[in-house]
Amino acid sequence: MESTIDFPPSATPALSLSLPHIRHQLIRLEDTVLFHLIERAQFPLNASIYTPGRIPLPGSTLSFSDWVLRSQEELQSKIRRFQSPDEHPFFPDAMQPPILPALLYPQVLWPNTVNLNPELKQRYITSVLPGVCAQTGRPERPEAQENYGSAASADVLCLQSLSRRIHYGKFVAESKFAQHPETFVPLIKAADRQGIDEAITDAAVEKKVLERLRLKAEMYGADPNFSNMGGPGNGNGGTEQGVRKISGEAVVAMYRDHVIPLTKTVEVEYLMQRLRGTEWE
Repeated sequence: MESTIDFPPSATPALSLSLPHIRHQLIRLEDTVLFHLIERAQFPLNASIYTPGRIPLPGSTLSFSDWVLRSQEELQSKIRRFQSPDEHPFFPDAMQPPILPALLYPQVLWPNTVNLNPELKQRYITSVLPGVCAQTGRPERPEAQENYGSAASADVLCLQSLSRRIHYGKFVAESKFAQHPETFVPLIKAADRQGIDEAITDAAVEKKVLERLRLKAEMYGADPNFSNMGGPGNGNGGTEQGVRKISGEAVVAMYRDHVIPLTKTVEVEYLMQRLRGTEWE
């Protein structure tokens, strides 16, 4: 759990903040996010699991999805998942003391309180899921007939992988700050969030990320054996859009409209706290 993205306690700050290492981790997280989304996409949206009170839960007023997520985080906190600096809980009040000995991670990130999980979860439910979930064309059936448990379990994996990807922006921001403090210190002191955003933005890199995501979605979201099973082809691996596991456009839109903007918000807000307790404050 604590080495999800190859950040062991033995890692040095220099390694953790090197651009090649950061790039490698971000690409790995792209794959993780995509595979979890493909798993979630096989189920309908199941809007009932996101509505508090729609599914009765003993002793809880949470939605079914939130209840599953909170329960998972409570368990995972006991096996020190959230000791890792790249992990951020959706339910901080669910955190429990670990039953395993504490791990001493190197001090790489500056102390901060940035956690965008509430906004991430809201966007995931209202914008991301409608774009990737299976469309059944029928009304939602009674809970005994729907895959509520499977859908909520897949949501946990999707949300946690998206959270890791977005909050990895802290490492990106720290790396950029360490390389160019003369650029960021005046902007931070002036509370110039727009200036910081412009300083951290690399449009060419963002374009490459979206191009890579589109290609991965096309590759991972298609069944390579479909053309060998008597199905119709379209000149591109024998796969039609109708039998795809996930919409490539929906994946690209998710990154373009949510993952990249939220990551930059993480970077900006992290940097806004970066001078606290330093000689620049």
